[in-house]
Parts: sequence; structure tokens; C-alpha cells
Amino acid sequence: MIKSALLVLEDGTQFHGRAIGATGSAVGEVVFNTSMTGYQEILTDPSYSRQIVTLTYPHIGNVGTNDADEESSQVHAQGLVIRDLPLIASNFRNTEDLSSYLKRHNIVAIADIDTRKLTRLLREKGAQNGCIIAGDNPDAALALEKARAFPGLNGMDLAKEVTTAEPYSWTQGSWTLTGGLPEAKKEDELPYHVVAYDFGAKRNILRMLVDRGCRLTIVPAQNFCGRCAENESGRHLPLQRSWRPGPVRLRHYRYPEIPRN
Repeated sequence: MIKSALLVLEDGTQFHGRAIGATGSAVGEVVFNTSMTGYQEILTDPSYSRQIVTLTYPHIGNVGTNDADEESSQVHAQGLVIRDLPLIASNFRNTEDLSSYLKRHNIVAIADIDTRKLTRLLREKGAQNGCIIAGDNPDAALALEKARAFPGLNGMDLAKEVTTAEPYSWTQGSWTLTGGLPEAKKEDELPYHVVAYDFGAKRNILRMLVDRGCRLTIVPAQNFCGRCAENESGRHLPLQRSWRPGPVRLRHYRYPEIPRN
């Protein structure tokens, strides 16, 4: 049974479409991404925490989903907005279609809307807070109320929310077409030891470091991880330069064990 869905922005703009994920509501900052591929990586990227992601490429879901493409252990995007969900997911790596994947992870999503219009609006006005409601007879007034009640990302310490709770090791390299995901490497195969602070670490970046000979110890972003680093011999690498969720102020995270240039 096809269910309705509604996206309402804080300025009152409404987009009516079809629900393709979980039933319910999702509130967050509405942003867009122009990538033609990698929708599963985007959904599981910690940098999209508290954000409703609009994908500008029209056909999303055509290759399905699989465990190997996830950038983290969970979906971090608050919601998903797309133009068209293909009827068939066709790829030799596919294990689950996108709609089932979204429902399993309880992610509210909307399809069949004009994503070009939405993207133009976001480009002209900047990112806006919004709300998706999916289900029978979605309430536009309620969606607008929720969108305007969302406090926004400014000032939120989302790194604290997405960081690992406990230190862990990572020794798995990158996926290959011929071999798939490799087995974890042994410590004696990796000459370098890197202690990486997790501000929203993505698995493929960790894998690329392993490909270059690094054995990784991933530690939380909070200050307590300095104690972990004291017990590890290795180079301290703060993984916060290229990705992190929201406009977090990194000056709150100070590590005397990291040399300053």
C-alpha cells in the first residue's frame, strides 16, 4: 500500500510525495548532495547527523544496498528526500532494496517530489530546518510547527553524539572487485600505529589508512581518550579535518599529546 508523505520547510514551503521509508516524522536541517552514486555511504556518514538529506540525482536506489558500503555502524541521516525510487534494484552486490533498508533502520523518507526546485530554494536561501511526515493524511500544520521548533545545528556538539563510546582497533583494508572486503590484517603486517580521534570517522578512510600500512586505534573525541593514547605507542592523528557533523567548535577538544605546528 502506497502511503503519502509531506516535507515542510520552516519558511512554509510544502512538498507532497510518497513515503518510501518508515512511518512517522523526521525533523532536521534540510541539505542537498549532488553525488550521482553512494547514497548508502551518505546515509551512514556521521557528518549528516541531524540532517535531512536531499539527493539531486534523480534515480536513487537502483543498485540496492549491502553491508560493505556502510560508512559506520548505523544510519546517521535524519531523513531522506529523493526524486524517483526505481522499481528494481539491480546489482550483483545488492542484498536489500533501499526502501526495506530505510524501514529497517526506522528512517523516514519521501520520493516523487521536485528535488530541483527544493535544491534551488536551498541554494538561494541556505539550509533550512524542515520536517518530513510519512503516513496516512500527513498534517502540514504539525510538520511546520515541528520544523520551526527545531533549534538548528549551530552550537550543537554532534561530534560528542557520533563518536565511539569505547576505543577499538581497526585493521581491515579496502573492498576490491575481485576479493570483496578483506579479512582483518595481522598486527605484524602493519608497520605503523596510528591513534585516531573519532569526530565522526568514516570506515573507508580508516580502510585507506590500513592500505597504507597503518594499524589503527580509534578513540573517543572526548578528553578521556587522551588517557587511552598514553597507553599506546603510536602517532596521534586527529581525524577531524575532513569530516565532522555540524558546525562543532573544535576548540573544546584539546589534546596536549598532539604536537602543534
